[in-house]
Amino acid sequence: MASGGGIARSRLVEERKSWRKNHPHGFVAKPVTLPDGTVNLMVWNCVVPGKEGTDWEGGYFPLTLQFSEDYPTRPPVCMFPAGFFHVNVYPTGAVCLSILSSAWKPSITVRQILVGIQDLFDHPNPASAAQDISYRLFTKNKAEYKKRVREQAKRYPPVV
Repeated sequence: MASGGGIARSRLVEERKSWRKNHPHGFVAKPVTLPDGTVNLMVWNCVVPGKEGTDWEGGYFPLTLQFSEDYPTRPPVCMFPAGFFHVNVYPTGAVCLSILSSAWKPSITVRQILVGIQDLFDHPNPASAAQDISYRLFTKNKAEYKKRVREQAKRYPPVV
């Protein structure tokens, strides 16, 4: 095994411990458990709740974090389901957020990524649009944009 992979895995073990001790309410972040019962630390299934008082409220949005052997030098790839409606989410589901690209620092934690993505829900960055339809509605028809967001939130009810 490459030494880089060792660094990535040991950091992810620490992230997992830290998350279990203390994480924001409504959020989920855990490594994938494989059919044989082993845990794949390099892929995490997460849930990012919509903030109360926003059009995203009531939605619990599934997100996958895919870590490379170069983590934490390189950020994880963060993916919503394909077709996720948001100005800064590509049609593939990939999230476009500065802390996941140009502003990435190895000190950024899983918690900071998920809270940053939650914040992005209600504060999209039209200057870095990744999706044409949501960008057009966000900039030209806010009422329809908000309606679409609320409809999407209903499609992702709490899993409990």
